[in-house]
This record gives sequence, C-alpha cells and structure tokens, in this order.
Amino acid sequence: MTQAPRRKRDSAATKEALLNAASELFTERGFSATTVRDVAARAGANQALLFRYFGSKQELFAAVLTRNSEQVVAELSAEELPRQLLLNLIDSAQPNGEHPLVAMLRSWSDERAAEMLRGELGARYTERLAELTDADDAMLRADLVLAWVFGIGMVRSVLGKSPLVEADPDDIVRYVSRAASAILERTDLSGDR
Repeated sequence: MTQAPRRKRDSAATKEALLNAASELFTERGFSATTVRDVAARAGANQALLFRYFGSKQELFAAVLTRNSEQVVAELSAEELPRQLLLNLIDSAQPNGEHPLVAMLRSWSDERAAEMLRGELGARYTERLAELTDADDAMLRADLVLAWVFGIGMVRSVLGKSPLVEADPDDIVRYVSRAASAILERTDLSGDR
C-alpha cells in the first residue's frame, strides 16, 4: 500500500484528499473492507482529521456518495438523469462483488449519515427529476420514480433476484421508460446505451 506524502496544513485540501482516498478505497474494496486507517494513510492525513471532518466511516461514505451525485447531476440534463441513474444502479457492482447500495444501506445505521443521504442525495435527485413534469405534485412524482429506480437496483444488484438479475439492462431501461413517462412526461430513459 502506497502512502501519500504529508502536505502542509490546509483543511480544504486535506478534506478533499480524504474524500478522494475514500472514494478509491470504497470502489476497490467495498464499504466493509475499507478502514478509516487505510483512508487516512492513502490521503496522507492523520486518522483523527478524518473523524474531525466526517465524524464516522458512515458519514464519510455518505459524503462520497453526495459528491458523486453532485457530479452526476451537474453533468446530465434532467431528461437524461433517470436513465443514467437506473443504468448506474443496475450495472455498478464493484470488483469485490459488493454493490454501492449495500454500503449505502449500512450507512443508514448512523443517523447523521442517513440524514445526509436523505437531505443531500435524495433531495438533489428529487429536485432535478421534478423538473420533468408540470404537475402540481411534481416532488411526489419525482420521489416515486427515484424510489422505483433505487428499488430496481436493490432487487437486481443487491438481492440478485431472478429473472431481474439476468435481464438485459436495455430491456429494463425500455420497460421502466414506458412506465416512468406516465409519471414524468419529459424523460429520456430510452436513449442509446
């Protein structure tokens, strides 16, 4: 394991280095096998700083997810978001076989991390998805689509339930597109993969 060289004291840079290291390690090893000691070592930071900035491993994971969701939301139009979110959730098993949804579920045991996920991750996607309808209950419609997409990811990638686990992602996207378009009128779930 390679340790990063120590840097001058810069809290913003240290926090960013910890987030980058955590993102890499969660991807490489999954949530369970990633230790805060390893994250701090890879970032070239003291483990105490990780707890100062993030509070717990669960909150660190939630911060990584939040940062990643900010990038997804910034890079995609509202119309493209449901499709890409669905594809990310059904195709994102890690090399160790752990799906990010499993790690996300683990973070729910920490109330601060759960609040971060609800407030940041959920709200960000819901607000963006709500742009796809002119209905008075746009936020409810967006939450329904978000819950459905996360549920599909859970049943397919975490539970491994047949026949969903064997289904072609393009077929899943096509079927979900038909139903989601009844809730959110301006979706782009059927785009080319």
